[in-house]
Amino acid sequence: MNDPVFFSPARHYQAGEIAALTGAQLADNRFAENLITHLAPVTEGGEGALVFMDPKRKQPGLESLNAAAILCSHDHVAAVPEGVAVLVTDKPQMVFASVGRLLYPQSVRPHPMTGEIGVSARAIIADSAMIEDGATVEAGAVIGAHAQIGAGTVIAPNAVVGPGSRIGRDCFIGPNTSVQHALLGDRVILHGGVQVGQDGFGFLPGPKGLEKNPQIGRVIIQDDVEIGANTTVDRGALSDTIIGEGTKIDNLVQIAHNVRIGRGCVIAGHCGLSGSVVLGDYVMLGGRVGIADHITIGDRVQLAASSGVMNDIPAGERWAGAPAQPMRQAFREIAAIRGLVEEKHKGKKRND
Repeated sequence: MNDPVFFSPARHYQAGEIAALTGAQLADNRFAENLITHLAPVTEGGEGALVFMDPKRKQPGLESLNAAAILCSHDHVAAVPEGVAVLVTDKPQMVFASVGRLLYPQSVRPHPMTGEIGVSARAIIADSAMIEDGATVEAGAVIGAHAQIGAGTVIAPNAVVGPGSRIGRDCFIGPNTSVQHALLGDRVILHGGVQVGQDGFGFLPGPKGLEKNPQIGRVIIQDDVEIGANTTVDRGALSDTIIGEGTKIDNLVQIAHNVRIGRGCVIAGHCGLSGSVVLGDYVMLGGRVGIADHITIGDRVQLAASSGVMNDIPAGERWAGAPAQPMRQAFREIAAIRGLVEEKHKGKKRND
């Protein structure tokens, strides 16, 4: 049995076409007609393949590359064997990604799981729900009372859109996803298992133990946000939980109640944002970053993976460590500790 191929190229391109479309410089016009049929890693290549070479890395064996074309910087041109079309650019990976979007447009945006178009007869839809023409609601999906779904949006199998929630146009709500107490803009993508709008973790100590603090806020997700599989976004307690336009969030991220995330942020997997955290615009969080409640992070801050943030961070800074601190200071402390350990080992050897 042959292995299935899930993504096939929309069409093939000649190397000269790729140069014209991307602005890359074709080093030798003799190879302008080399036909590109697919993408591949530079370590594999193959007939018809387009590969790229990261300018920051040295790739042994480039001289034996078998491919239709390569995207690379000027530094690697001389190592490419004869017959491979060389497309020269300062940003090979970025151009490679743009070509990938041309070759495999279906890989960039999820599509209906069942192939159904329109509203499935096997979906459960409240009479008062409003679904614009052109929306797709697949089998097993549930649309609550007074919910609104925009044109071009896909509600995948077994997704639940709660009463009164609104989803804009050209969105994708993945399988087994729930959206409640939420307002979503246009072109929002929620991958499978995302849970939006459940109540936040709010409890107060009372005479009989912990008592629930009512969570009566909403979740507002602005245009062009993409959220990875099994991420959770709690609704606000009194104010709203807000995710700004263009923000991209990885799988398995926890966003607590009243969190406000700015525009264009990038949040990697396993991050946890506690209640009432505020992120400015274009903040970048590495994997497993944890932020304590009521912390404010300024615009364009970068946090290294596994940072534990317990203090506000001014705009534009780079922090690392647990507890997090400015990156240079964190690295100096690591170096100092290593120095102490090495000195201890040296002293022990001398005594022995």
